[in-house]
Amino acid sequence: MANVLVCIKRVPETSGQILLTDDEQAVDARHVGWTVSAHEECAIELATQVAGATGGTSTVLTVGSSDAVEQLRGALAVGCDSAVLIEADTATYGPADVAAAIGDVVSAHEANGTTYDLVLLGNDAADTGDFQVGVRLAALLGRPVVTGISACAVADGVIVARGEGPEGTEVFELPPPAVVAVMEGGVSPRYPSIPGRMKAKRAPIETVSPQREPAGHGRVRWKLPPQQPSSVEILGTGPEAAPAVVDLLEELGVLSR
Repeated sequence: MANVLVCIKRVPETSGQILLTDDEQAVDARHVGWTVSAHEECAIELATQVAGATGGTSTVLTVGSSDAVEQLRGALAVGCDSAVLIEADTATYGPADVAAAIGDVVSAHEANGTTYDLVLLGNDAADTGDFQVGVRLAALLGRPVVTGISACAVADGVIVARGEGPEGTEVFELPPPAVVAVMEGGVSPRYPSIPGRMKAKRAPIETVSPQREPAGHGRVRWKLPPQQPSSVEILGTGPEAAPAVVDLLEELGVLSR
């Protein structure tokens, strides 16, 4: 039996034109819908597959505002058994803050008797693309981690993860508990059924508050300096230009008399 925790993030729908906020630090989502990234859709599918194949449970978790309940219910509708919302303002959160918040919930659940043999995350979120949460979470929990994984299963008490590397398919065997960051392409996310949607609509959502103040993302806005105008001075043509060239080289210190 393998209990799986899958972590997702509410992100703007970016299939159309992407607009940035005034400070250019985030995606402006005022005129678009909300979803989860394609990597996380595949992570949800893998979580339900692993839990179903081993007789375990799958729990979906997100860090975000109360609006993110929409995405949690979407995961419940396709097979996750329970959901957790860490209610926080993600605009003030960096990857380290998100990893710490998830780690605190994992530790609290384990203290109450609920353990997770496998923690799945998307390889990166569609809005920030930090690529850090999975690795930071594994470090906090003291668990092995692999990234860029497209398929994952649990067999004979071993987590078998597959991903594409520079030389072809790479296979990793990890002892549970472990953390795996998922990339899209290995599985096809399922669509929620009407019974699944109805069940998810009634399902309770565990809501918790973060246990620590966020340190922030630490992003710095860089700007290109204005392009300096260039000018061309014609020194002359043919042999008549030679004295002007010599004078210029002397001015530059290349020649001396």
